[in-house]
Amino acid sequence: MTRTIHPVELESYAILRSRVDTSRLPPLTKAVVERVVHASADLGYVTDLVCDEDALRAAVAALRDGAVVVADVEMVAAGVTAREVVCRVRDAVPAPGETRSAAAVRLAYEEAGPGAVWVVGCAPTALTALIGLDAAPALVIGLPVGFVGAAESKAALRASGLPSVSNVSEKGGSAVAAAAVNALLYVEEL
Repeated sequence: MTRTIHPVELESYAILRSRVDTSRLPPLTKAVVERVVHASADLGYVTDLVCDEDALRAAVAALRDGAVVVADVEMVAAGVTAREVVCRVRDAVPAPGETRSAAAVRLAYEEAGPGAVWVVGCAPTALTALIGLDAAPALVIGLPVGFVGAAESKAALRASGLPSVSNVSEKGGSAVAAAAVNALLYVEEL
């Protein structure tokens, strides 16, 4: 995707790079890390994010081949600027004891099927529900935020063996999750 980069964004990246050295990161990992740091102004993501370059490369190829992007909540979907996004949270009717976000994951899977890029930035329960499905994702960007279950759901994602981007701490959120997928959509070369 070719896009016009605003001077404010260019200045933000210059400041970021003046404060932390990302030059040793593999190219797609660097793209994701820098976009997440740019979106959050949190340099801690440089060491907190967990990326696998091969999984990122496969995800970029899947996105270029038209893989569906699925978001757990509308705030994540709104932040993805280069692609239509499936988000079923408004339509979800949770079963007793289930969250709306977890129910939305089930609905979205019925629509998206295998091979989608899943972007979870809000609800740890959505990430846990996704891990429990046989979704065969191209990539899971698991960056939910919170003190209840966020770090644990991301650890479960990493332990699942699914191709993923996550982080170790409790931080995360819609803006950083959208930033991570945008980084992959904006990449011009592999």
